[in-house]
Amino acid sequence: MSKILVHCRLIDSLSCSLWPNTYYYTFHCHTIVLGSFYLNLNAAQYCISAMALQEDPCSEVQVLLSFSTFSRPTTLPLGSGYEVLYETFLSVYGHHIDVLRKFLIQIYSDEWGQYIDFPKGFTILKKASLRLVPLQSEGTPLGNLTPGTTAFFCCDMQERFRPAIKYFEEIISVGQRLIHGAHLLGSPLIVSEQYPKGLGSTVPELDISAARLVYPKTKFSMILPEVEKVLAAFPEIRSVVLFGVETHVCIQQTALDLIGRGYEVHVMADSTSSRSMVDRMFALKRMAQLGVIITTSESVLLQLVADKEHPKFKAIQSIIKTSAPDSGLLLTV
Repeated sequence: MSKILVHCRLIDSLSCSLWPNTYYYTFHCHTIVLGSFYLNLNAAQYCISAMALQEDPCSEVQVLLSFSTFSRPTTLPLGSGYEVLYETFLSVYGHHIDVLRKFLIQIYSDEWGQYIDFPKGFTILKKASLRLVPLQSEGTPLGNLTPGTTAFFCCDMQERFRPAIKYFEEIISVGQRLIHGAHLLGSPLIVSEQYPKGLGSTVPELDISAARLVYPKTKFSMILPEVEKVLAAFPEIRSVVLFGVETHVCIQQTALDLIGRGYEVHVMADSTSSRSMVDRMFALKRMAQLGVIITTSESVLLQLVADKEHPKFKAIQSIIKTSAPDSGLLLTV
């Protein structure tokens, strides 16, 4: 029995020749049903391409991946979409692009004789040439932090994790500094609690009374609709300071979701940990390769005030007057 592969995108008109053998309709229904596949639609014009594939589900397609002056042929599963392409580019060229924050993928169009932006809703169905194009605003320094464009994310610092997480007391101590600093500088704080019914609430040492949002979750990433709603209320936010547990699970998945949405992420090496230091070490390494900034609490707090003449400098200075506890975490970065 053949499988049906369906992909769609919103179009402005019924005339489009970039994708041959593509059929155009105007839909005034809410759902299209193709076998067991349900596609929810609003009343609008959509471009629907349906193709019956007789090949084996594991069949592959040849692609040429280019970045900067490099080009490398490879194969991908037939029907690969934007996320697969993104991960493949990173696996092939990650050591060259780890400093990039934003980029787009382009595909060569025979129709236009040049590369065009690859639509996120489309998939690779035949041999193709693709390239990764970095997007950086000239003159914009990477890693810059200001209080008005920064949010703090405290991830799952809960009571039941206390005996299991290495150096938990030390990362709580640093977490106190970060939360106090966020409050002093007026940066929004978002706090998650992983399954609090079973794992307890945030530890009492952390004063989260001024948080914009404290919410339960079962998903590992902190990025849920209620968080996105808070972020939407602060459109000026460009950077996130992220700390908590566990580094290789909730911290890592949150960081990847955030950079995928265009945010710059600063993970606190002195305020994040795991049960296993091996897991922690490789998670930090992977995040750094993907563009996450691995840094420390003191570095972030001083960068946020930037100048000894800042009205909050003395208050921040009092927070960091005593060095952060020497927990041994940095030995495994």
